[in-house]
This record gives sequence, C-alpha cells and structure tokens, in this order.
Amino acid sequence: MNISKNCKWFVVFAFVALATPQNNALAQPWQWIKKEVYRVLADTASKEKPRFIAYPTIAYTPETSWEFGISALLLYHAKRDTTNRLSEISAFTFVTLENQFGLWVDNALYSHRNRWFLLGRTRWQQFPLYFYGIGPETNATDKILINGNSLTMRQRLLRQVKGQFYIGLETDLQRLGSVSVTPEPGAVGLNSPLGIAGSTNLGLGIGMVYDTRHNILNVRDGLFAELGFLRYDDTWGSDFNFTTFFVESRVFRPIRKNQVFAAQLYGVFSQGDVPFNQLALMGGETLMRGYYTGRYRDRNYIGTQVEYRWLPLPFSRRFGATVFGGLGNVAPKIQDFSLKNFVWAAGVGGRFLIFPKKDVFTRIDIGFTEEGSGFYFYVGEAF
Repeated sequence: MNISKNCKWFVVFAFVALATPQNNALAQPWQWIKKEVYRVLADTASKEKPRFIAYPTIAYTPETSWEFGISALLLYHAKRDTTNRLSEISAFTFVTLENQFGLWVDNALYSHRNRWFLLGRTRWQQFPLYFYGIGPETNATDKILINGNSLTMRQRLLRQVKGQFYIGLETDLQRLGSVSVTPEPGAVGLNSPLGIAGSTNLGLGIGMVYDTRHNILNVRDGLFAELGFLRYDDTWGSDFNFTTFFVESRVFRPIRKNQVFAAQLYGVFSQGDVPFNQLALMGGETLMRGYYTGRYRDRNYIGTQVEYRWLPLPFSRRFGATVFGGLGNVAPKIQDFSLKNFVWAAGVGGRFLIFPKKDVFTRIDIGFTEEGSGFYFYVGEAF
C-alpha cells in the first residue's frame, strides 16, 4: 500500500511494548506482548516450523485521514519440508476516521514437491482514489476524487509441467460499485471515463510461469517469468468486452556475499472496451515506487526497474539496505509508445531481518519522482 507522506510503525509499537513499566494493572497483558515481540525478533523456532506474525499499523493520508489496521503474515513450507519452496499468505485489514475500510490478502502457495502453485491477490475495500485522466501526458494538478466499493480477486492455479515450468488457469473478478465523484478545481473533462458508473467484469484465461525462486519474499538467485491471458466477456457475465495480456520477467543474481542484483520487466497490453478502473496502472508499492497508484493509466503499460540489495549490510547481522531505479510509460496503442513519455522513479530503502531462519526482511522504502515522493512499509522485497 502506498502510504504517501507517512509510514506504519511496528517498530514504535515494539518499543512501547518493551519499555512500558510493569507495576500497574496492565502488567500481565504487556508481559505477554513483550514476550511475543521478543519471540518474533529472536526467531527461536526451528527452520521447518511455520511462522506467523500479526502487528498493528497506523497511517495518515490526505484521502483517508487517520488509518488504523492490523497486518498479518504466515510463512510455511509444505509438509514442513524445507526443500519445498516457501509459501506465504499476507493479510491487511484497516478502518479510517472517514468511515473507510478494507481487507487485502496476497497468496503464493506451493504444494508438496512444488507440483502445484496458487498465486494471487484479493482486494476488498471502500476507499477513495485519485483519477488523473488517461494517457501518458496527463497533468498532476488535474484530478478528481472517486469513492466507491471495489473488489478484485485474481488467482492463478498452475500445475508443474516439467522442471520449473508451470501452466494453468487464470481468473480475475473485478467489481466497482456505489461510485461517487468529487471534481477538483480545474479538472475539466475527467468526470466521465468508461465505467465510471461502476461495473462487474470476470476474466478467464491461461497463465504460464517459469519459476526457479525458492524464497519469494527474498530471492537471492533465480528467475521468474510469466505470460498471462485474460478475456472479459458478456458471455460469462462481464459488463465490458476486452482482452488483456500480461508479460513479466524478473532476474536475481548474487554479486558478493549478501549482495544481490535484481531486475524486472513488466508489461500489460489490452484491447477492447476497457473500463477506467481496469486500465494498466503505473505506480504503487512494487514498480515505479514514488508515484501514486494510477497516476498514469492506459490500455498499455511498460515498466522496468533494477535494484541493488545489501542483505544484510557488511557491518550488521540484521540491518540491510537497497537502492533502486525504474522507468515506465503508458500508451493507448502499442505503436504509440514514445521515448519522450517515459518517466523515472528512484529511491533508497532500509531492511531489517525479521525472520533470520527463513531469510525474510521487512522493508521501508522511499521513492522519488519528478512529481514528489512516497513511503512504503512491507514485509518482503518489492519484487
């Protein structure tokens, strides 16, 4: 989640838990909290044992006012066999002082011997978003605020075909309803994009993945490549008819001890009547960090980034760092991509090794762009 102009503070909570005096009526609950904090930071469980962490979050943004939530992460190896890839389920639920709420769940689950792979994410929320228009030349000062209830559920159920190659079915359900629009001063012509009244669209398709990663939250050496196809059609209940292709590749290479070079190339290409909320969106917590999610949007999108990671730093056992930079562009048609419309993003980040036995770090990143900056706090690397 882009928590622009602020950050979520698990560290502050942990400090308060550890520092609170024990001579009052809250002594017993705080003792339990301190015990849990020490248990997480010490990571005393055996390597094959599942790990679970839950912690409160606090954030503030102009769109939401104060936001209060709970984040949770479950890590495990199928049948507790560490030769199986690390599976993860992460969840985040929140409420705000503006009566907004939501639930996010991400999953990357491997079966025993990695024969099946379930990869997906679910987003359910009543939450505002800024819409800046469509295309690569929109103005950052021209925007409208859109409120609505949204549901996104994309899942890929993939079967191992041979070695590291998987193929299977993809589904994507997206619904936007109860929409209200608040125009900003000077935002002319932004009030009626396709689908602004809301829509429900179901995509069905095929996905192919080549994956040599072992720990998806912190890949030190490996390759991930994905090709996906989704068709949204009124035959199976969609309000709009369109087709979307997804292409992605990631490469990770160790350079020196505890140093990793990572690179990513990502593309989305759509044809047909694509509603505004399902156009390709630039920005967010993974690619083009520093841009508001959806600052640029269109039928087609190409983004790339590189990152250098110290995990951990040479003089520390648990603290790490990273530097990253990326380029991105959107266009109405593939042939309309232009070098002059590419925009940049770059930044730095800090890391803390929260689960040493599973080699999993928390990250705090700050991304810079020519239009501003954004802060991000997550468990696991951006890609």
